[in-house]
Amino acid sequence: VLSRKRKEITMAKSNDKAPICECEEIHRDLVKIAKEEMPDTETLYDLADFFKIFGDSTRMSILFAIDKRPMCVCDIADLLGMTRSAVSHQIKTLRQASLVTYRKSGKNVIYRLADDHVRDIIETALMHIKE
Repeated sequence: VLSRKRKEITMAKSNDKAPICECEEIHRDLVKIAKEEMPDTETLYDLADFFKIFGDSTRMSILFAIDKRPMCVCDIADLLGMTRSAVSHQIKTLRQASLVTYRKSGKNVIYRLADDHVRDIIETALMHIKE
């Protein structure tokens, strides 16, 4: 969640128009290289869908909760002040995106981040918003 001050700055900037070129010159060499490096359309859609998962503060809270230590659904629910059902619903989305894994321990289901890539994505995003 962005701080109030940051939200105000973001809102002020969003009302400004982005600067654009004042000429019609196309840099064909740059366009050609960019086109060759550009992922295909399906990959771009998959990437956009992947990042949408990070757009929910509840899912982000769950990812932070299990970042340093595996936790069961009951503990996550208690930490976040949510029902187990609500946590389970969000974890389903995280599992489908392969962001979390689980193991059963008796009657408990223990969740953890799927791998270090998930942690890296979160840490990189945090560095970016704190700049």
